[in-house]
Parts: sequence; structure tokens; C-alpha cells
Amino acid sequence: MDSSEHGSSMTSTGVASGGTLPPGLTEEEAEELQLELTKVEDEIQTLRQVLTAKERHAAELKRRLGISPLSELKQNITKGWHEVQCSNAYLTASATLEDISRSNAYKRTQETLSQAGQMTSAAFSTMGSAIRNRLGEMKNSPSFKSFEDKVENMKYKVMGQTNGESDHSTTSNNAPF
Repeated sequence: MDSSEHGSSMTSTGVASGGTLPPGLTEEEAEELQLELTKVEDEIQTLRQVLTAKERHAAELKRRLGISPLSELKQNITKGWHEVQCSNAYLTASATLEDISRSNAYKRTQETLSQAGQMTSAAFSTMGSAIRNRLGEMKNSPSFKSFEDKVENMKYKVMGQTNGESDHSTTSNNAPF
């Protein structure tokens, strides 16, 4: 492109989008900057095209080598985890945690929590046994027996009515014949 083409594009687009030059910039400087901008934008476009072609070529090579996206991801995760394990922050934190786990305060806290867990487990077990015993007592109580009889009678009445039988059939259902 020659400067006459850029000159016409400058007049059509206008310098600094208002058609006027920015303060402290001559028309020649503006034309030079516009020319340089066009060249840089062309280079960017060329680089994008080259990058796209290189990415396609790399994908084809990986396909031919049998490298799948999943295997790449696994490899990246493994490499990343190795880098984390080798980092100063990880090593320092790991050493600090080891020091803490060896401390008397940590050991006492661990013992206390273990005892609390055992006591809680025993309490729940005792509570479960008490509830089970209480429900057993309730089941054998006269009130529950009476309620159970009423429910059973209601069941026979409903079953008899749904089968097209009369209320008298409940007594005949209990007959030995």
C-alpha cells in the first residue's frame, strides 16, 4: 500500500474519528502513525493465520501419535501436582503440619475428641435401647392392645365392604369352616 491509499482512508475514516488532528500532532505524523497502525494490524492478522495453521498441524501430529485430549489433561494434572509438591510453600506447609501433629496439644485434643466420640456413641446406643424397651412396653400395654383391636376391626370392616361382603361376614371369616 502506498501513502496515497492511506491518505484516502484517513480522509474517509477521519483522523481521531472527528476529522481533526489531535493536539501536538501534524498531518504528516498522523499519516505515519496511520501507516504504522495498518502495518501492525496486518502483521497481527498474519500471525493469527500462522498460529491457526500451527495449531492445526500440532493437533494432526497429536492425533497421529495417539495423544488424546484426556491423556494430555492427565499429563498436565500430574505435572502440575508434581510442581505443587516440589514448591517451597507446599514443603513448608507439610513440615508445619508434621510439627503440629507431633505436638502435645494436638495429641491431647485427639485423645479428647476420641473419648468424646466413644461417649457419644455409648449414649446413643443406650438411648436406642431405652426407646426400644419403651416401645415394647407400650405395645404390651392395655391401651395399645385396645387400639390394635379397633384398627383390626376397622380393617375387617373395610376389607369386607370392598369385597362386596356385609358387616356380618367378618364373623364368618373367623369361623373354622
